Amino acid sequence: MRSLLRVLPFALLTLLVACSTAPSPVESASHQAPQRDEQAFEALIQQFSAQVKAQWGEGDYLEAGKHDYVKYIDGFRTRAHINFDEGKIWVSTLAQNQPREKLKQAIVETLLMPADPSSVHMFSDERVELKGKPFLLGQVVDQDNQPIEWAWRANRFAEHLIATELKEESRARGRTYYVEIDMVANHLSQREYQYAPLIRAAAQRYNLPEDLLYAIIKTESSFNPYAVSHAGAYGLMQVIPKTAGADVFRLVKGRNDIPTQAYLFNPANNIDTGAAYFHLLKTRYLREVRHPTTLHYAMISAYNGGTGGVLATFDRDRKRAMRDLNSLQPNQVYWALTNRHPKAEARRYLQKVLAFQQAFNEGQL
Repeated sequence: MRSLLRVLPFALLTLLVACSTAPSPVESASHQAPQRDEQAFEALIQQFSAQVKAQWGEGDYLEAGKHDYVKYIDGFRTRAHINFDEGKIWVSTLAQNQPREKLKQAIVETLLMPADPSSVHMFSDERVELKGKPFLLGQVVDQDNQPIEWAWRANRFAEHLIATELKEESRARGRTYYVEIDMVANHLSQREYQYAPLIRAAAQRYNLPEDLLYAIIKTESSFNPYAVSHAGAYGLMQVIPKTAGADVFRLVKGRNDIPTQAYLFNPANNIDTGAAYFHLLKTRYLREVRHPTTLHYAMISAYNGGTGGVLATFDRDRKRAMRDLNSLQPNQVYWALTNRHPKAEARRYLQKVLAFQQAFNEGQL
């Protein structure tokens, strides 16, 4: 690694690339996005959090994230929380008037939540519209070890849970009633199967390896199509409308608008947009990278930390950075991106994605 240290001007690593490069779909802000979009999203989150905290208090506040589904109904007094990493579901209510009925309603809506989340309003207390194939079908089974697809079975299981598994807890804002549901052991692979045709089609459409898309989705959302982030990223591949979404619409789709939240919550649209952005990284923003393995590493890192972050790892000048990048062996580029990238998250991100790629190819993902 001493040869790498001689090649790289690491004193300049923390400086940003002073040229036009591709924005990150996950983290970076974009000059293309109106400031009012960010302000509107932030205002929505602030209003939502105030309404939730008014019911649950600061200490019990939860909101949806990349690996967590959180949905409130009933004036924000009842909520469902799914942690896709742990494979656990908690349905809770603070309602003191007919709490069991409110809990049953929330359990049924959670079990039958749609596979396409584009019509579900995550940052409101609107009820979940039940239509189409349930997203959790196969990931949760009832007391008879049967999958839950129909309303009658969901209602029966909800009644069973309330009769046998109901717990009560005293909290700062009052008594809470809740049930905890374990997902099946292979819940992750069940979600993977749902999206396998979409991933395969997108990989073929944009000439990308399937294992890359699987690994990105696993890292970004754990195959949670309801995933959201404070950066304003949506869906399985955590696409931000005003950065990656805008680039894909303009440069790939030939459109002048940006994708809506509903568009990106649709799994097919989300996977297509994320894959199309990788196509842009490969054929436009990082097209000068010569070695295919180095290009692979750079694309993954750029998806999280932006092309500018990749180049800043080597030099603040784009031409010199690309020259240094091409002069190194892939293992040296990997070392630099996982040790010297300006963002710690981006350093970890490349490691995670490559580990998930390997696990997928070994049949473990």
